[in-house]
Amino acid sequence: MSNRNIKKEIDEKLNDETLRGSLQRFAEAYPIARAKAYENVEDIDALRNSVRDMKKGAVANLEKIADQFEEQVTKRGAKVFRAKDGDALKQYLLNLCKERGVKRIAKSKSMATEEIHLNHFLEENGLHVKETDLGEWIISIAGHKPSHMVMPAIHLNRNQVAEYFSKELHKEIEPDIAYMVQEARTTLREEFLHADMGITGSNFGIAENGAFGLVTNEGNARLVSTLPPIQVVIIGYEKLIPTIKDAVPILRTLPRNATGQLMTSYMSMISGPAPALVKKDGQWVEQQKELHIILFDNGRLNAAKDEKLKQIYQCVRCASCLNVCPIYTLVGGHVYGHIYAGGIGAILTALLNSMNDFNQINEMCIGCRRCTEICPGKIDIPGLIDYLRAKNVEASGLPFGVKAVFENVLSNRKVFHTLLRLASIGQKPFTSGRVIRHLPLFLAGLAKDRSLPAVADTPLRDRVNKITKKIAKPVKRVAFFSGCNIDFVFPETGESVYKVLQNMNMEMVFPEDQTCCGKPVLGMGDHETGKKIAKQNIIAFEKANADVILFACPTCAETWHSTYVEIFQNDPQWKTRVEKLAHKCREFTSFVAEEYKKSGKLKKALGGKKVTYHDSCHMKRGLNIYKEPRELIEAAPGYQLVEMKDCDKCCGMAGAFGVKYTELSMPILKKKIENIKDSGAELVAVGCPACMMQIQGGLDKQAPNIKIKHVADIIAEQIKD
Repeated sequence: MSNRNIKKEIDEKLNDETLRGSLQRFAEAYPIARAKAYENVEDIDALRNSVRDMKKGAVANLEKIADQFEEQVTKRGAKVFRAKDGDALKQYLLNLCKERGVKRIAKSKSMATEEIHLNHFLEENGLHVKETDLGEWIISIAGHKPSHMVMPAIHLNRNQVAEYFSKELHKEIEPDIAYMVQEARTTLREEFLHADMGITGSNFGIAENGAFGLVTNEGNARLVSTLPPIQVVIIGYEKLIPTIKDAVPILRTLPRNATGQLMTSYMSMISGPAPALVKKDGQWVEQQKELHIILFDNGRLNAAKDEKLKQIYQCVRCASCLNVCPIYTLVGGHVYGHIYAGGIGAILTALLNSMNDFNQINEMCIGCRRCTEICPGKIDIPGLIDYLRAKNVEASGLPFGVKAVFENVLSNRKVFHTLLRLASIGQKPFTSGRVIRHLPLFLAGLAKDRSLPAVADTPLRDRVNKITKKIAKPVKRVAFFSGCNIDFVFPETGESVYKVLQNMNMEMVFPEDQTCCGKPVLGMGDHETGKKIAKQNIIAFEKANADVILFACPTCAETWHSTYVEIFQNDPQWKTRVEKLAHKCREFTSFVAEEYKKSGKLKKALGGKKVTYHDSCHMKRGLNIYKEPRELIEAAPGYQLVEMKDCDKCCGMAGAFGVKYTELSMPILKKKIENIKDSGAELVAVGCPACMMQIQGGLDKQAPNIKIKHVADIIAEQIKD
C-alpha cells in the first residue's frame, strides 16, 4: 500500500455515481431503522454500558478466559489451535486439508479470514473454496475486497451484480433481485452438499461452556457448520466472553446496530462436534464430524496488554461506526486500502497489518465522534486514532516540514502571531470584505465552492484594552482564552464575549501570553511540542488568578479540559497544575446559560427572525453541550429558533482536514448548506468559530442571503451600550 495515490482513489470514488447513490440511500435510511429497532429499549445507554463493561472485564481476564474456553471446547470433543499469526493459521489449515483429503471447502462470512487472504492461499494450494454468504460470494466473483464489515457488497447495484452473475454462471441473468437470490441459492446449495470442510467465523466464544455463536440472516453459516464432515471455526481473541449470559447484550445490540433489526433470522449456538451425514458408496451415512476451533492472535494479544488499545475488545463488529461516518458514506470502504474500513478500520489496520498502512488512512477520520456516540461498546475511536498517531510520532517522528512548522512557529507565540499579522497584509489582493473569494494558480480549488476567512486587520488582543470595562464589585474574575480563530479571524465575536460577561458584572482579563491551544499539533500526534504549547498557556493563566477560564471555542475548551490533563498524566508536577486550571474551564454558552438561569433571564422570547443552530462536533459530543445554546437563542428577543435536518452532523471543517482534503470537505459542507436552506432560516447560529469559518464560506458561495453568527454575537446584540 506504500505506493498508493490516496487522492486519486478518493476522486475515483467521488465520481462513482453508483457507489455514491448506494451509500447516500443507506446513510439516509440507517438512522431511522436503528432508532425504530431501539424503540422498546428503555435505556439504550445502560445497554451499551453493559456491553462495554462486560467486554472490559473479559479483556482484563483474557488469558484465564482463553484457557477456560480451550478446556471446555476440548472436553466436548473438539480441537483447539492457537494461531499466533496468519501464516500459522494458514499452515494449520493446509496440513489439516492434506491429512483429511479435503478438496472442497464451503465458507461463511469471516472478516478474520479476509484479514489474512485465506481464500487466495487455499486456492493457490489446489483447493476449491467457495464463499456462501451472498455478499461475500458476489465480491469473490467480482474480484473485490469487502467494502463493509456487515454488507460487503454495498458498493454494487443490482445491474452490476447481474453482470457478475452472468459471467460466473455462463448465462444471462436479469437484474431482478429475487431472481438473482434464487440463482445464488441454487448454485451454492451444491457447494454445501459436496464440501469436505466448512469454515466459519464466530460472533462470540463462551468460556463457560466452550460454545460459539453465529448470528446470520441467510442461514448459510448454519449449513456450513452442519453439512460438511469437518468444521473449522476461526475466532479472534476479542470474541471471547466469560458466560452464556454475557451473550445477551451482544445479541440485543448487534442486530439493532448493524442492520436495524430486533434480531437476525438465524442464531446458532454450537457446543462440540455434532453428527454429520457423509456420502459413501452412493449412500448417505452418519458419522461424528470433526470440529477444529482456531483462536486467532495476529496482534490482538498485544493490543490486550495496552491500556488504551484494549478498547478494541469492546467492538462487536456491527459496523455501525461506518454507517454514520461522514467520510465512509462518501467514498465507501475500498479507499481505506486494507480489509477494515472507517475509523475502527484504521485502528485495526495499525494493529493487524502495519503502521505504514495506518499512516495513509488515519487522516480520513475527522474526529466528529458520531461513531463513538453510536458504538455498542462505547469505543473512543477518534481517541484511539490520536493515541496511535502519537505512538507513531514517538517512534518515527514527523515529516521534516511539519516538524519545522510545529517547533519553530506554532510553539513560538511571537513568531506565530507575527506571521498572522503579516498574513492580514499579504491577503489583501484576494479579499473581498472579510472573506477570500478566489486564489491564484494551484490554490484556486481551495476557494472554488467556499470562500475562505480573512485574517482580521486588528486582532482581539489589540482591542481588549479599549473594550475592557472597570467593574466596581465584580461577581467573578474571568480570564478569556480566545483561541487563534477568535483572536485573529473573528475578533468581533471576542468583543461580544466581553460585552456579555461585563454586562453580567464580571471582570474580564486577557492573558497576553496565551497562544494556540495546540490542538493542531496534538491532533497530529506531536505530544512533545503540544506540551510546550500547553505549558505556555498554563503559565499565562496561572498568572491571571481567575475564578473562571472562559472559552467561546469548544475545541479549545475540550483541549484544555481533557487533552492537557491526559498528556501530563506521567508528570505529577504539571498534572497538578493543569488539573487545578481544568476545573475552572467553562464553555461560553453553558456558562452564560447557567448564570442567566440564576438571574431569571433565560425565558423564551416572542418569535421573530428565523434562526437555525448547527451543533459543533466538539461541543455536542465532546463537551455534551447542546441544550444551552438553544436556550440562549430562544431567550433572545427578535429570534425564532427552527431546527434544521441533521443539525449535529459535521460541517466538514475538522481543522486542517478541510484544507488538505477539500474534495471530501466540500460535499459534507454542501449537504449542510442544503439543510440550512431547507430550514427556511435567515440566520445560522453556531457556538464554534471553526464551524463559523466553514459554514460562512459555504453560505457566501452557495446562499449569500443567509448569514451566520456566533451565539455570543446574538446575545451581545440585545445589550444596550
